[in-house]
Amino acid sequence: MSEKKAKKEVSFEEAMKELEAIVEKLEEGDVPLEEAISHYKEGMKLSKLCHDKLTHVEGEMEKILKENGELESFAIQEDEA
Repeated sequence: MSEKKAKKEVSFEEAMKELEAIVEKLEEGDVPLEEAISHYKEGMKLSKLCHDKLTHVEGEMEKILKENGELESFAIQEDEA
């Protein structure tokens, strides 16, 4: 995440795009160690940001469903490899 984007709110989609780019760089394997560590740290920040945004949206959806009186429990299905 660039310093420019750090100052403004980064959307979930932007964070995912940046995270994917970091993963691609790290998977190439020819990144110097110091740079790889920097990319890894940035990736972890982006991963946490995405997780927090998803958790927030889940909470908002529960509120909306409660307001409609049709609250149903839901869980996000994880892909099993």
